[in-house]
Amino acid sequence: MSMPLPKETDFPFLKFKDAMDLAVEAYNRIEFIETDPISIPHGFKDPLDKEVSGLMTALISWGNRKAILNTARIWMETMDQSPYAFVKSASPMEIKTLSKFIYRTLNADDVITLIYLLRKAYQKHSSLEEAFILGFEKGDAMDGIIEFRRSFLEPIHPARFGKHVANPQDGSAAKRINMFLRWMVRKDEQGVDFGLWKRIPMSKLSIPLDVHSGNTAREFQLLKRIQNDARSVRELDSNLRLLDPKDPVKYDFALFGLGVNHKKPII
Repeated sequence: MSMPLPKETDFPFLKFKDAMDLAVEAYNRIEFIETDPISIPHGFKDPLDKEVSGLMTALISWGNRKAILNTARIWMETMDQSPYAFVKSASPMEIKTLSKFIYRTLNADDVITLIYLLRKAYQKHSSLEEAFILGFEKGDAMDGIIEFRRSFLEPIHPARFGKHVANPQDGSAAKRINMFLRWMVRKDEQGVDFGLWKRIPMSKLSIPLDVHSGNTAREFQLLKRIQNDARSVRELDSNLRLLDPKDPVKYDFALFGLGVNHKKPII
């Protein structure tokens, strides 16, 4: 027996689906990536270089975009444009040199810890995808992040570094890790996201929720909750899956793009 289609009377945001789809088309374009953090992993061909550069960049993707990109580019240059090889075999002195380049609350010790945590992760896994799989099999992206965090931080887990990897169990929206997952998992014909990871379905991804996408979502009646936290992510995810069950996070392009570029009310 097939499930009944959702009705606009039950879900008022459905009347905005056409507008949302047009906004996705407008902002999901390769020409927009130059000033976006995803431009860093786009600079590499090897999937493992994309993984390493993508995660490192995602973890510092808060604050000023120019500063984010500048730090990430310096890291890649210091790693001789071979981030995966650096993680696997860099000497303590080379890692210490990298740690001179810090970003906001990510200090030199944190940079060193990040490299060693990545090294440990690749000693256990052929791809970082494997560190997320168990959680996704239990549930959705937030469960995947919880499992990744447990696995990733386990080898060293200094209390200080843990704050740089968001924890949905503490109520965090985990925006940066969800963004990284979108980059690695999602795939379409536009070529913005990579679609490298095949074992995680796009349908289970979560929206990278921040103040811009949250405000736009509330304007489109997709989100009632005021806080941008884990509960809001789950509320928004469930509604976006009504708009597109197979690719709900494509609407990240619409929500973020409209939120950043429109200062006045959209509707």
